[in-house]
Amino acid sequence: MPEPQFSNPIRLLQWYAEAGIDEAIEDQPIDRYAVAARQQSAAAMPAPMAARTPPIPPSPSRPIAAPAAASGAAFTGADDARRQAAAAGSLEALRDALAAFEGCALKQTAMNLVFADGNPSAPVMFIGEAPGRDEDRKGLPFVGRSGQLLDRMLATIGLDRHAESADKAAYIANILPWRPPGDRTPTAAEIAACLPFIERHIALVKPRYVVLLGGTAAKSLLNRSEGIMRLRGRWYEHPVEGLDQPVSCLATYHPAFLLRSPKEKRSAWRDFLELKSKLGTSV
Repeated sequence: MPEPQFSNPIRLLQWYAEAGIDEAIEDQPIDRYAVAARQQSAAAMPAPMAARTPPIPPSPSRPIAAPAAASGAAFTGADDARRQAAAAGSLEALRDALAAFEGCALKQTAMNLVFADGNPSAPVMFIGEAPGRDEDRKGLPFVGRSGQLLDRMLATIGLDRHAESADKAAYIANILPWRPPGDRTPTAAEIAACLPFIERHIALVKPRYVVLLGGTAAKSLLNRSEGIMRLRGRWYEHPVEGLDQPVSCLATYHPAFLLRSPKEKRSAWRDFLELKSKLGTSV
């Protein structure tokens, strides 16, 4: 690369762009090495004598507060969720309980509650991670690009979320009913607060099979630590409070992941063929 002509402002801007410099941060350059050296020098200096106050010993009247995570303060929403979810005797009551639930901060940033879509009498319940932008706007799960792919995948095995016949229908929900800001991965506290509702959701629907779409859904519901690469393609018996028998769960890839990694569609296709085989003559 020839030496840039710094006297030519156009050539200089082109050189900046080629070097990946496409945004002005400060009017003047900053020597970050000098800043780091000053910070290290300041940290190494002894603190003033006035600041060296001995720690106050604990006393019976001043107990030491436990950290929030240790005391369970971050998961208080889960306790309320369990009580409210258990009290819901129908899908309508469960939806109302979610709408009134204040134990998850995602509710404050989402546009709509995304409860479910499809026929609750369907033999299969599909559960994803959380709503995205399109789902948040419409208040329905899997209506964006990943939802369109899911609908095509369902059609290949004879299922349709809006089929008139319950045997050929599908029912779709998410672990979280509210969209995380920027479609980020849900936190452990957010999942813990919403998990009792999806567990109750399964108990009310009573599906023959549950398909868990993606790692977050599979790990959260099955309480497993493995990634989706290890979990997918296998059946798990998951006990659900309110059901006499455990529900059979199949883990597979999330459609959004398949859009990013088309080569994995073959594995997902095998999973759906396994589901079709389980459904037998009903499809």
